Formats: sequence, structure tokens, C-alpha cells
Amino acid sequence: MQDFLFYLKLGWEHIISLDALDHQLFVLALIAVYTSKDWKKILILVTAFTIGHSITLALSILDVVRLPSDWVEFLIPLTIVLTAAGNILMKNKKQTQNKTNYYLALFFGLIHGLGFANTARVMIAKSQSIAVPLLGFNIGLELGQIVIVLAILILLFILLNLFKINKKDWILFVSSGVFALALKMTLERIPF
Repeated sequence: MQDFLFYLKLGWEHIISLDALDHQLFVLALIAVYTSKDWKKILILVTAFTIGHSITLALSILDVVRLPSDWVEFLIPLTIVLTAAGNILMKNKKQTQNKTNYYLALFFGLIHGLGFANTARVMIAKSQSIAVPLLGFNIGLELGQIVIVLAILILLFILLNLFKINKKDWILFVSSGVFALALKMTLERIPF
């Protein structure tokens, strides 16, 4: 149980900490097109991301998949750039965008999972079962994402209902800001 709680806390901190800006920006870009009425879709999205993250993390710990860390550090913000750009370019095609977002969340989760893989590989001993650490880490990650999503949805609810901000303006503003920050991160991390 102690191992489970250790990895749960690690997963939580992996998404909630101030060093997790890339994950937080990704979640923001991913859900920027939704409102609190879409909570089921949002839950599926963040869970798809966690599943992708889990798969790659497990494969990496088992030494099935390895990618140089400089490439991973480049690809993570690139996924954020693509997600934010999709929000901007697909703003009038909500139905198509909703379907695409599920696949993007899963696929980009695979890439984001590589970001913690090297650390996890060192932490989880070869003789130790990976089931408990992975379960704890991913539950912590999922809980952290849900807290971030709730904070974003509360802010969005206040902006849309109290301040009467237009939803399309919200999507454009948030997605443009996330795009700019992620593009800066991507350009700073070009591995070649």
C-alpha cells in the first residue's frame, strides 16, 4: 500500500506541480472547446490521454520502447501546438473536432508518457512488479487532470455566465495563448 500511495502522489505531482506546465497546457488546449455540459466527453478525453500515457510508460519501463529524451522534450510541446492549432482551425467544425480529439488525446498521451519514462525506469526496480507503481501513478495523474479540468470549467462557467464572454472568443483566446507558449517551448527544444 505504501508503494501505491508513493506512486499516486508522484502521478498527482506530475500533473499538478509548477514544473508540469506542458501537461497543464495540453489539458487546457484539449478541453478549451468544451463546456461543463460536455463533462462526459471531457472525462473520456482525459482518460484517453491517461491510457495513452500509461501504455507508453509501461512499454518504456519494460524497455520495449525508448526514445532519446531530447526528442521527447521536443515532441511534447509540439503535441500542444497541434492541439491548439486544431482548436483554431476547426472552430466551425465541432462534430469533426470532437471525434478527432479522442484520437489525439490517446495518441498524444503516448508521446507524453515518454516524458516520464526515463525517471520511472530508474525508480521501478527490474525485480519489482510494475502493476502497483503504474496503477498508483496513473490514478494520481487522472485525479490531477480532473482537478485541473474542474478549475478550467469553473473559470469558463464564470466567464460565460457572469461576464457573458462569447465561447468562440474564449476558444480563440485560450487556444492562441496556448499555441504561442507551446510554440516557444517547441522552438527552444529542437533536438537537431
